[in-house]
Amino acid sequence: MSLREAQLERLEQMNQAAELSGGEARIAKQHESGKMTARERMLYFFDEGTFEEIDKFVTHRCTDFGMEKKKIVGDGVVSGYGRVNGRLTYAAAQDFTAIGGTLSETNAQKMCKILDMAAKNGAPFVGLNDSGGARIHEGVSSLGGYAELFYRNTVYSGVIPQIATILGPCAGGAVYSPAIMDFIVMTEKSSYMFITGPNVIKTVTNEDVTQEKLGGSNTHMKISGVAHLAGKDDKDSIDQVKRLLSFMPQSNREKAPLVHFEGEAEKLIPELNDIVPADARRPYDIKKIIKLAADNGDFLESQPQYAANLVTGFARFNGESVGIIANQPNFMAGCLDINASDKCARFIRFCDCFNIPLLTFVDVPGFLPGSGQEFGGIIRHGAKIIYAYAEATVPKITITTRKSFGGAYCAMSSRQLGADIHYAYPTAEFSVMGPDGAVNIVFNKELKAADDQVAKRQELVDDYKENFANPYRAASYGFVDEVIKPEETRIKIIRALDMLQDKEEQLPYRKHGNIPL
Repeated sequence: MSLREAQLERLEQMNQAAELSGGEARIAKQHESGKMTARERMLYFFDEGTFEEIDKFVTHRCTDFGMEKKKIVGDGVVSGYGRVNGRLTYAAAQDFTAIGGTLSETNAQKMCKILDMAAKNGAPFVGLNDSGGARIHEGVSSLGGYAELFYRNTVYSGVIPQIATILGPCAGGAVYSPAIMDFIVMTEKSSYMFITGPNVIKTVTNEDVTQEKLGGSNTHMKISGVAHLAGKDDKDSIDQVKRLLSFMPQSNREKAPLVHFEGEAEKLIPELNDIVPADARRPYDIKKIIKLAADNGDFLESQPQYAANLVTGFARFNGESVGIIANQPNFMAGCLDINASDKCARFIRFCDCFNIPLLTFVDVPGFLPGSGQEFGGIIRHGAKIIYAYAEATVPKITITTRKSFGGAYCAMSSRQLGADIHYAYPTAEFSVMGPDGAVNIVFNKELKAADDQVAKRQELVDDYKENFANPYRAASYGFVDEVIKPEETRIKIIRALDMLQDKEEQLPYRKHGNIPL
């Protein structure tokens, strides 16, 4: 065998070792648990034939606890770049077959390198997480690796989109890298996230709780709000990441890609005229309006089960990606509470980071009253919405479909808070509070003096509705730019987006603002 042949053979052996990773037995166990391997996930994620691996032959440098005898080529992470939907993307996948996918100093460096490359070249980063956490054998070196990763997640926040996909365990310090990233996609039944596991909780608090209840996808989609989307299995979760990326730009240097829309872009949608009930107290589903107005009825909702009184997600209008925020009258009458405030503010700030216009549908009776909300800090949390909207410089379009009362009027992208265009349906009502409450306060003496208080109250309520609880008083002040027919919604949105294409707005110089966290 010639020297060149020997060198090529050695390269082939190294490639095989890296691709075998933890070995056939562990790969089989991964498959038995219904999960793909790290390499299989990467190959499925990237467009066929485009994946280029980085640091394939890296191994750890630990010599404590006999670890010098437990070296695995690749050291528990598959990292690299390729094309997703034809666009450059970087990714790192933790390999559970290699020492449980635990984080070592060296495989942390692999992930940091890929994040650095993504930021320098202006492309998204996706983490495919499946890890047993910090590698205990390495002690503080492993913890230092996490800190380096957290630092980059933070510094590159708002520079490139970052998405975490949780495809297995993610516990302890490992949860904070995904938590800093823009979106988290979990896999049902096979993934979980928590700071301390069931065993530690049992020891400290004597509480019995399962991994699934403590940190499964159902918990984080419905209760904690940590997760934004959930997939049925590895492939479904990865597919959701691909769809999510399609609505985003490569970085903060550009806009999201335009997608060619086949069909009549500007068209009347008569069905929209019948969705908002004449009775202001009757609920309806705001998502019907969103889907009827959007291109092909396509709406990717984020956090659909968390704070359901507020809807967030992405849609397109004549091919342009738009971030949508909407009060949901079908749930808690669309009131703003602590959880909805956090959900709303976070989504606004993401869209503003990445030049995605904001479209807000308003039907809000106010902030949710009650001591629980006040004790929980609704003042501070609600202020986040105001701060986020006011700070956002992307095109902002607001459509009030029905109620817009009190401080919630101000918060939900009002004209005075910086909305570029504010439309209102004929059913819209603008007031400090609802007609019944307003009449009780403003006409308290008249009501007490009336012979028939019920009849007098109804007369005053009807008069208040006629003169104040309609869009025309707000339009007369210039607070509403145009009162539109619901069937015109799509046309008005598309024309406003076109008008705002070249919007420029600069905030005063500052290091950064101080959002009321």
